[in-house]
Amino acid sequence: MATMRELKRRISSVQSSQKITGAMKMISSARLRKAEIALSRAMPYEEQLRSILNHVNERDCDFVSPLRQEREVRQVAMVILGSDEGLCGAFNLNLYKKLVQAVEEYRTQGVEQPEVYPVGKKIIGDVRRMRNIGLKDIPNSFVTGRYAEGVKALSDELIARFQRGEIDRAEVIYTHFKSMGSQTVERLQLLPLSPRKQDEQAGPDHLEKPRMYIYEPGCREIFETLYPLMIRTLFYKVLLENQTSEQAIRIVAMQMASDNAYKLLGSLQLEYNKLRQQGITTELLDMAGGSVQE
Repeated sequence: MATMRELKRRISSVQSSQKITGAMKMISSARLRKAEIALSRAMPYEEQLRSILNHVNERDCDFVSPLRQEREVRQVAMVILGSDEGLCGAFNLNLYKKLVQAVEEYRTQGVEQPEVYPVGKKIIGDVRRMRNIGLKDIPNSFVTGRYAEGVKALSDELIARFQRGEIDRAEVIYTHFKSMGSQTVERLQLLPLSPRKQDEQAGPDHLEKPRMYIYEPGCREIFETLYPLMIRTLFYKVLLENQTSEQAIRIVAMQMASDNAYKLLGSLQLEYNKLRQQGITTELLDMAGGSVQE
């Protein structure tokens, strides 16, 4: 049985941990708000780019961008977006499981050594322990926190490698943010760029009544500008979603930790009070026994 001194030490330790989890929850709440604002600002830009692409695709244009051409998949590059900090529950573990699943899926298709770009300090260690993958270096901008520059640099690298034929597909594994209490790990295909399912299901009739435009320059130049821009925008949007999901999951994890600490403090305090009362009762019995003997 623990002594009163040991219980005091444990109570003090749990109280300190509870203060830390409470502070981290408050910090993550502020970061979540900032991440949600950044995500809400990025989404209209991505939607407008899609609208422009869909409208241009409505016009007669013989140019087919090489960034949209499907081909036999012999080599794949996958970017996995993890976290730079810990204490966020199973956030990185779920991403790692999705990566393992994707690697096994491509191996059944004949891709023996998929290439992986790990973004996030906490996910790099897990990826390094994997076998039969090609571990690739990421731009230094991700390490220094300049995410927009990192997204542009990595997107341009993937586009250049796709055009040279070094890779036949590029994907991003990330945590999709649905709401504060719901996040799912998903895979997004960046290259070759494909329309969303809702765009395919809607068809050309989902657009407004076609208007007559004269394109300057021609549609080839427009597509050569829009497709790389669309890829960078998609990549940046999923990065923001991943960061938002990370903060939401950390808030939940810290709240659960604080609740568990509160319950543990209650049980420790009860045990301490029992020992204290037991000690007082023993002293009273000794005093009463001594007075009877006298």
